[in-house]
Amino acid sequence: MANIKSAKKRILVNRTKADRNKAIKSGVKTAIKKVFAAIESGDKAAATAELAAATKAIEMAATKGIYHKNNAARKVSRISKAVNEMA
Repeated sequence: MANIKSAKKRILVNRTKADRNKAIKSGVKTAIKKVFAAIESGDKAAATAELAAATKAIEMAATKGIYHKNNAARKVSRISKAVNEMA
């Protein structure tokens, strides 16, 4: 355990940030799963709506630095392609 006051604070701050990042990443994964669930059900309108929500979640995570911009772009591209390939 750290003895120095600033080191103790860093531990607390890092834990808080890690929890926040974990929650945001979890939300992104859930949004992506909802898109693929809508695709599986064959509902194009629902898939499109979920795509918009997922894209927003991914872009917000990239803005906050949780995902690299190229990683975010790849995720958006893959889900967009999946929705566009629906009948």
